[in-house]
Amino acid sequence: MESYDGQRGRAGHAVGERGPEDPGRTLERGGLAALSLPYQVAGALALAVVGLVACFHVGMVFLHVAPSNTLSKQHGETIDAWVMPEFEQNWKLFAPNPLQQNVAVQVRAEMSAEGTRRVTPWIDLTAEDAAAIRGNPFPSHVQQNELRRAWDFYANQHGDDDRASSLRAGLSERYIRRIALMRLDHHDLGGRVERIQVRSSTTGVAAPPWSREKNDTRPYYRMLPWWTVTAADLAGGVTVGRAPEEAR
Repeated sequence: MESYDGQRGRAGHAVGERGPEDPGRTLERGGLAALSLPYQVAGALALAVVGLVACFHVGMVFLHVAPSNTLSKQHGETIDAWVMPEFEQNWKLFAPNPLQQNVAVQVRAEMSAEGTRRVTPWIDLTAEDAAAIRGNPFPSHVQQNELRRAWDFYANQHGDDDRASSLRAGLSERYIRRIALMRLDHHDLGGRVERIQVRSSTTGVAAPPWSREKNDTRPYYRMLPWWTVTAADLAGGVTVGRAPEEAR
């Protein structure tokens, strides 16, 4: 039976003596408070840096999506450099009429070898990108967006008759040509590429089984003219079947 002594206090401990530490108090000293002073300072600085970067990022994204204002006009290049392309904001997900089509970009080449010329079958570049993405937990930005964005760029700068509709049309054409040649460089075509032709294949997405909607799922093609390959179309190190001295 526990006795109380006025001089020694409860449970036999002398007044002024420290008994066993209270487990509750030990648990209260968690987080940064449980570290030594140098580690507390380092932890506080790290949290401050993370907080500042997070605030800066939120501010840059806000200026990117906000209506044009004084700050976005003065620092537009800095904002775009931070946001594009990894943090680009795209509101198509919330559009009333989302895309209901699959667009594939395909290319074929006219080859020369041993004095003869032949045309390769169509090579589906979009299907190659999709195969590289499928099952990959960390697909690259190039595989996801390079070809798609290049085709959108070209289509927006040209009319349905493939005539230039803006000053950037020439740039968009050179961009899609170079991407096509870079992709062809990964194929053993057995000759030298003389000309290439690009087309898009647009296929409507079929309606779900429970829907009564009838969609046309036949592919529709947009055929671009043949382009003669020049040295300006060849990126550094890309020969596309040409000897290095011919690619210069």
